[in-house]
Amino acid sequence: MPQQPDDPITEFLRKQGASYAIVANGLRGLVENWERVVDQVSKGYPQGLDDYLNDMDGRQLLENALELASVEARAQIMPRVRAADHRMLVLLKPAERCLWGPITAEDEGWTPERNWWYFQVPKSAGPTLQQELQDS
Repeated sequence: MPQQPDDPITEFLRKQGASYAIVANGLRGLVENWERVVDQVSKGYPQGLDDYLNDMDGRQLLENALELASVEARAQIMPRVRAADHRMLVLLKPAERCLWGPITAEDEGWTPERNWWYFQVPKSAGPTLQQELQDS
């Protein structure tokens, strides 16, 4: 699914300040990144809270890009997104609040139902993430 220069997803990613690699790889790259994050979580997420939040922001970026994708592109990519989401959901447990905090959640309009990735944490976090979640 190569991205075209005038593709709305490419433009969106540029406006979001995404790196060149993310812009160049477009929707396919966002899905591949999400699949990589799910794999990391399944093995005990090896990084800290800042990195985890960045990875969850990647899932939000994917969600926003999906809204801009053509019907054909969504139909092609959604089985992978659903599969990765399903794998991720069984690896998570509810957090006490939005990981970015309630004010950010309200400002962004995030809800636990629609933006579940910001309201859950790994059941089996690596030691750094586990400690930082306890401290936050």
